[in-house]
Amino acid sequence: MKKLLIIAILAVLAYSFIQENRPPATDFGQSARNTDNVLQDAFDNGQSDIQVRGQGRVNKILSDDTEGSRHQRFILRLGSGQSILVSHNIDLAPRLAGLSQGDTVEFFGEYEWNSKGGVIHWTHHDPAGRHVGGWIRHKGKTYQ
Repeated sequence: MKKLLIIAILAVLAYSFIQENRPPATDFGQSARNTDNVLQDAFDNGQSDIQVRGQGRVNKILSDDTEGSRHQRFILRLGSGQSILVSHNIDLAPRLAGLSQGDTVEFFGEYEWNSKGGVIHWTHHDPAGRHVGGWIRHKGKTYQ
């Protein structure tokens, strides 16, 4: 009986630890639409440095940017129809494995305006601890 109680307590503690250390789940309904609106407003108004969380479908996979820090790059199409470039630093975070056109990708990062729809970057931790850590979720795996 005592062993079962200890096992149950350890299971509850492990579950709690896992839940506290994973990025919050995205509500693909209202939350995604709200983020799409924020990103559309930022694009329309030329705003940058906005921390956002959202999702989109991979529209196109681009070659890696190898100038300076290496970045995996791909274009997402948001639910609103807006296209946005994701530039994911693969010197600080793992490359998204098996990324394919049509895949759904969730993101938490910083939006920077450009004339083509904008860029999401800072989708990784900050080793210096000065910037909020970002992440990308693809096929149930979180990359940060």
